[in-house]
Amino acid sequence: MPERRGVGTLAETKTLLMDETAVRRALTRIAHEILEKNKGVDNCTFIGIRTRGIYLAHRISQKIAEIEGQRVPVGDIDITNFRDDVGGAPSKRTDDPSIDPALVVGRKIVLVDDVLYTGRTVRAAMDALIRGGRPQMIQLAVLVDRGHRELPIRPDYVGKNVPTAKLESIDVSLLEVDGKDEVTITGKRGDGE
Repeated sequence: MPERRGVGTLAETKTLLMDETAVRRALTRIAHEILEKNKGVDNCTFIGIRTRGIYLAHRISQKIAEIEGQRVPVGDIDITNFRDDVGGAPSKRTDDPSIDPALVVGRKIVLVDDVLYTGRTVRAAMDALIRGGRPQMIQLAVLVDRGHRELPIRPDYVGKNVPTAKLESIDVSLLEVDGKDEVTITGKRGDGE
């Protein structure tokens, strides 16, 4: 229930969008969609964007292994040095040693992240990924798409579309990091709204 404070102030609300079952179902659906679109997973690699994207990539790979009996290789990518929306001077961009070029060059890459917002994280991930070699194609899978794009980036696979206000935030909790699987939306509402 939203907490209300004095007249004319903003109150913060938190709402559960996805519980453990909904997260599991969304990832299962994404796995099936990846299989259908790519006619299997030959020549595919999943690259999880740190931090939560890597765990989602492993889970989707596991789901595909359960369905097809074929495990998709999984890598991870740190985009810190490739971001353009972090304050201060641009950092020196170097190759990410965690990306094995054998997982990238000539392969179908499925970038995996928890929340798609402005598109800047995905753009940075593509920049970092291409530094590791030229993939055949790049697709994008996200657990939650909240809108408000600043760049022309659209996901290929979405667990849940959640239209949000800019003052709201989406919080993804995963068992591997946070001890539970859930997605919540937190926002501020003024009195009388």
